[in-house]
Amino acid sequence: MVEANNRIRELEAEERREIIRILKEVAAEIRPHIQSIMKSFDFLGTMDLIRAKTLLAEAIGGQAPEVERGAVVDWAMARPPLLFLSLSRQGKSVVPLDIELSPEKRMLIISGPNAGGKSVCLKTVGLLQYMVQMGLPVSMNDNSRVGVFTNLMIDIGDEQSIEDDLSTYSSHLRNMKNMLRRADAETLLLIDEMGGGTEPTIGGAIAEAVLSQLCGRGAYGVITTHYRNLKEFADHHEGVANGAMLYDRQALRPLFILSMGQPGSSFAIEIARKTGLPEEVIRYASDLVGQDYIQSDKYIQDIIRDKRYWEGKRQAIHQHEKALEESRARLESSITELEKSRKAILAKAKEEAAQLLREANRRIENAIREIREAEAERERTREIRDDLTQFAREAEEIEERTKDEIIEKKMRQIEERRRRKEKRRREKAQEKVGVDRVSARPAADSSLPSGSLVRIKGLTQTGIIEKTDGKTAIIIFGDVRTRMAIDRLEPVNPTASVGATHCGRPRPGGAHPAAEPARMSRMTREVIDERRSRFHQDLDIRGLRGDEALQSVIHFIDDAIVVGMARVRILHGTGGGILRQLVRDYLSGVPAVSAFRDEHVQFGGAGITVVDL
Repeated sequence: MVEANNRIRELEAEERREIIRILKEVAAEIRPHIQSIMKSFDFLGTMDLIRAKTLLAEAIGGQAPEVERGAVVDWAMARPPLLFLSLSRQGKSVVPLDIELSPEKRMLIISGPNAGGKSVCLKTVGLLQYMVQMGLPVSMNDNSRVGVFTNLMIDIGDEQSIEDDLSTYSSHLRNMKNMLRRADAETLLLIDEMGGGTEPTIGGAIAEAVLSQLCGRGAYGVITTHYRNLKEFADHHEGVANGAMLYDRQALRPLFILSMGQPGSSFAIEIARKTGLPEEVIRYASDLVGQDYIQSDKYIQDIIRDKRYWEGKRQAIHQHEKALEESRARLESSITELEKSRKAILAKAKEEAAQLLREANRRIENAIREIREAEAERERTREIRDDLTQFAREAEEIEERTKDEIIEKKMRQIEERRRRKEKRRREKAQEKVGVDRVSARPAADSSLPSGSLVRIKGLTQTGIIEKTDGKTAIIIFGDVRTRMAIDRLEPVNPTASVGATHCGRPRPGGAHPAAEPARMSRMTREVIDERRSRFHQDLDIRGLRGDEALQSVIHFIDDAIVVGMARVRILHGTGGGILRQLVRDYLSGVPAVSAFRDEHVQFGGAGITVVDL
């Protein structure tokens, strides 16, 4: 047995030596990494703390509020964490707390019925403030304001002690002494049932004196009490406010809602009646305190009830205002969308108007070309002018009216009218081709002897050549004689309509129309004389649109040729040169225009075009 035991001891010693050897090797292996391991250990601890805070925030519905400098308590929807967890497990909800302590109202005196939530309110303030200053998440709304206090001083519960020879009231007095010694403007005091534990009259007086001293030091605090003198103190001293825990008188149950601004009633009679005390006991107690006290307590209850009513009204009005604000926001959003739509419609209308203008320019060019090709036939020229005038009127109407329905309707009408006009134009072109194939005009003869029936190129009025001198000729148009270059004239087929020259009168003796001067009717002479008397040598088209300016120029040149004007001027201005180019493009295609040029620089320069006829 001795040898066996010795062997066991040797094996145990060898085991210890082996353990020490392994530990030494492991320590030598990790010794160079001690700093990294310690940093990792600290990092794991920090991450574990953050995770614990996150789990706590998820459990109590908490968050990390913005902490302000100085003493601030302005909380919305604050919930006591422990009570929240307890009720959540039971499937119940906790009544949140709204509380505010400001420099104007630093002390809050909370009164109300027993078991009405005064102590819970007090402990909620203390616990949440301590959690904030420990860096933990707290259960309150994100619009809450949270500050930091240097001292948190609490007097809650009964600290009587036989060993220390302290009664209930003595323990409270010792706590008040410490508060008076250390309280300042950065101190938060939490006192439950201030002045309790002794004779009510002297206890209330001492509590009022202590409260006055604490207010003078600028301390913040939440104090619960049943003493009437403390409620009256809060009403008459600056920096102190009353608060009440609400109670439902009909259902005889506490609501656990803190209402700031008025004192609360203890509801002692109601609670005693609810607990089942005999009615004669309740009546006897009422007689002892007197009807004045009972009535004043009822007045307080009525005030609290009315305040609850108006508070409910205020909340309803606030909800209505919020709904109206949301409706206003939706309306503004709708107006913004409508404005965007309107701008889009306007942009589309402007683009279509620009397209119309481009179409107008194209039609003007086509009109000029057709006038040239039609050799200024009156009827065809009038049709082209009417077409342009109608198109310009429709384009202007489309540009002025921006409503999408009207624009769309007018665009359809214009498009339909354009198709009809294109169809009529093609039909007329086909008819003209057929007529030209039957009777083509004779080619212009370079030699026009005296007595020839001619007309000015570009016009339909015919006249008789009286005599020629090689390059020029004197032509008789009715009673008017005029000299004109021969290359501006063209011969007229002798079989042309008689009415154009003789106005339907028979030829005397059946003579050839070239053998006698053409007679104009009295009406024609009167029209020409009237135009000559009203005709002005200058035409001002500045400020007009392209199609309007071209119409004015066409009529102006026609009148100048009819009245026999040799030179006219067109005032179009310089600007971007658009009107100038448009006018000269037209003039270059009029056979009756012999030349055109810029006015002398002293009289307008490039802003005026001088036209020789």
